[in-house]
Amino acid sequence: MPDGASIILNASVVASKGLSSNSVYSATKAAIRSFARTWTTDLKNRRIRVNAISPGTIETPGLNDLLASGEAGEQRRKMIASAIPLGRFGQPDEVAKAVVFLASDDSSYITVLNCSWTAALPKFKC
Repeated sequence: MPDGASIILNASVVASKGLSSNSVYSATKAAIRSFARTWTTDLKNRRIRVNAISPGTIETPGLNDLLASGEAGEQRRKMIASAIPLGRFGQPDEVAKAVVFLASDDSSYITVLNCSWTAALPKFKC
């Protein structure tokens, strides 16, 4: 990796939520956020920036497959969406735009940032 590069790690809002039946997943996502903090100090002499993103519920084929169990799946989808301040799931391109910014020179002074898009918080937290 060249000096001055940017690393962007994909964490999750579950790293700080304590959701039931998600202990291992939550722990691994919390570890990713810890890696971002640690790698920033490890790589500072090479001017490599490290950031993490923590998307909430994003509309993806995998999520659609998970929720595709007929009426029960549709009820889960509505329940999740109702907890999101905007009332809808995020789109992959919305997260991608933040990643592009973090990878660009426009964010050259930003490091160890954890951008969160979440149903549990009433705002974009960065």
